[in-house]
Amino acid sequence: MFNRFLRSTKRWIGNNSQNALEEAYQRALAIKKIESEHFAGQKIDLNNCNYGDKVFAYFEGELRSNLRIIDVKINQFKASKSVHNFFENNHKQGYDPIDNSYTQELILERLNFIDQVINKYNNYNTSLKTVEITKENIADNGQSLSKENKLSKSSIINNSSTNIPSSNEKISGKTSVLPRSFLRTLDRIKQEIDPKAVETEQNVINKFRKSRYKTAISVKFLLLLIIVPLLVHNLAKITLGKVFIDPYFSQHQEVVFINQDLQEEALMELKTYEESLNLKHIIGLMPDLSAEEKEEKIKEKAQELVQNFRNQSSNAIKNIFADIFSFIAFGLILVYSKSELSILKSFIDETVYGLSDSAKAFLIILFTDIFVGFHSPHGWEIILENIARHFGLPENRDFNFLFIATFPVILDTVLKYWIFRYLNRISPSAVATYKNMNES
Repeated sequence: MFNRFLRSTKRWIGNNSQNALEEAYQRALAIKKIESEHFAGQKIDLNNCNYGDKVFAYFEGELRSNLRIIDVKINQFKASKSVHNFFENNHKQGYDPIDNSYTQELILERLNFIDQVINKYNNYNTSLKTVEITKENIADNGQSLSKENKLSKSSIINNSSTNIPSSNEKISGKTSVLPRSFLRTLDRIKQEIDPKAVETEQNVINKFRKSRYKTAISVKFLLLLIIVPLLVHNLAKITLGKVFIDPYFSQHQEVVFINQDLQEEALMELKTYEESLNLKHIIGLMPDLSAEEKEEKIKEKAQELVQNFRNQSSNAIKNIFADIFSFIAFGLILVYSKSELSILKSFIDETVYGLSDSAKAFLIILFTDIFVGFHSPHGWEIILENIARHFGLPENRDFNFLFIATFPVILDTVLKYWIFRYLNRISPSAVATYKNMNES
C-alpha cells in the first residue's frame, strides 16, 4: 500500500515538472509569435513597430504576463525536478518510470529555446510603466500625440484627455509662438502632399485596422463583464438553493419570515383577503359563508402566504451568496484581463471625449438630473427599498433618509469638481455649453 502511494507520488511530481516546463515553453512560443507577426521578428519594443501607444500597451501586457508565467513555471520545474530526482535516487526499487516522451534531449531543447526568447528581456521590468505628463501640456492641448505616431493616431484618439510621448519623457510645457493647432494643421498638409503618399495610405489602413481591433476587443470584453457575473449568479443561486438552502427550509418549517417586515406584509395581505370576503358577501358576489367555511378559506390563504413568504426568505439568502460569487467572478475578470481593461478604458475615453460639446453637455445634465436632481430622492428611495428586499433586509427609514440627504450631495460635489478640474481643461467649450443649457 505504501509503495503504491510512493509510486503515485513520484509519478505526480514527475508529471508536474513536465507540465511546468511545457507551460513555460508554450508561453515562450507565444512571445516568439508576437515578435514574428507584429515586430518583424525583433524584440517587443516601441521602436520596432509602427503601432500606437495603446496597441503597444496591449502587446506589452501580453509580454509581461508571459514573462511572469515563464518565471513561475521554470521555478516550479526546478523544484519538482529536484524532488523527483531525490525520490529516484533514494527509492530505486519502487521507482515507476514516468512518461518517456520527455527525453533529456527534449528537455534541453525546450530550455534552450526559452533562454533564447527571454534573454532579450533580462532587464525588462514587468511592473506597469507610468508616463509622466505635465499639467501645462494637458492645459495647453488635450489632443496632442507622440511625434512618431502623430498621423496614425490623430483620428483614433481624437479629443483625448491624455498625451503620451513616444520616449516616455516629459513633454515640454513651453508656449510656442504659433498655436499648436495651427502647427498640427501644417504638419498634416505637409504629410498629405508628401511624395511618399503610399506610406500615408498604409498608415490610414493600419489606423483603421487598429481602430477596428480595439472596438472588437472592447465590445467583447464589455459583454464578458456583463454576461459572466450574471451566469455565475444564476448558477450559484440554483446550486446553493438545491444543495443547502432549500433542504434547510424544508427541514425547518417554523422558519418563514427572516425579518419583521415580511411578517407584517403577510398579516396585511391576510387581513385584506378577509375583508375582501366580507365585501363580496355584502355586495352579493358571494353567498353567505358559515364560520367554518370562512375560517377554512382564510386558513387556505394563510398556507398560501406562508409558502410564498418562505420562498421569498430563501430567495433572499440565495441572493446574498450568489452576489458574492458574482463579485468574485467580476473581480477575477478584472485582475486577469488588465490588457483588455486598458483597451476598454481607451475605447470609452475616445468615445466620450469624441462626442460633440452639446452631446457632452446633454449627458452631464441628464446624469445630474437623474441622480442629484430635484426628483432624485424618490428614485433613490425606490432603489434602496429594492436592495433591502433583494437581500431580505428590513427597511430602515432613518438610513434611507440619511443616505438620500448625503450621497446625492457628495455625488454632485464630485461631479462639479470633475467638471472644474478636468473637463474645463480638456473641453472648455463643452463646459460653456453645459452652463448655457443648464441656465436656460
